Amino acid sequence: MTDTLSQRMTRPGEHGFTLVESLVAMVVISVGMLGIAALYVEGLRAGRTSVYRTVAVDLASDMADRIRANPTARDGYDVDAAGMGLESDCVNGPADCNPATLADDDIFWWKQSVTALLPDGEASIVAVPGPEISSYTITINWAEPGVELPLQYALAVQL
Repeated sequence: MTDTLSQRMTRPGEHGFTLVESLVAMVVISVGMLGIAALYVEGLRAGRTSVYRTVAVDLASDMADRIRANPTARDGYDVDAAGMGLESDCVNGPADCNPATLADDDIFWWKQSVTALLPDGEASIVAVPGPEISSYTITINWAEPGVELPLQYALAVQL
């Protein structure tokens, strides 16, 4: 019985893992885990970018709806020409406002939302010139972490 046990222990090819094999296996597993970690980080970055883009689309659509809801103050929404949106003029709510001050109030609160919801968010509304203002370009810019130039979303609104 002792001979059989000693034969099993000294049989060629059955020596188990060596230290070198164990280290190689650990390196292969480590490289795989680093790849998975990099994919995870990239997935988080892409998710954050998609959230910012969704917010920008929602904010631009919100302003387009505000412009459509106040058709008598179309020239009041041309922010770059009028320089509006610096303060809220409707102290007691939209019911007390005339169309021009309501436009200014809409722009004020909209710009506050852009600044609050997007990193370094900036917004502009430009009326497309013509005999009558019937279209606008709503532009939202924001800084994306890890990207040098700011990202931009522009919405052309035809009334």
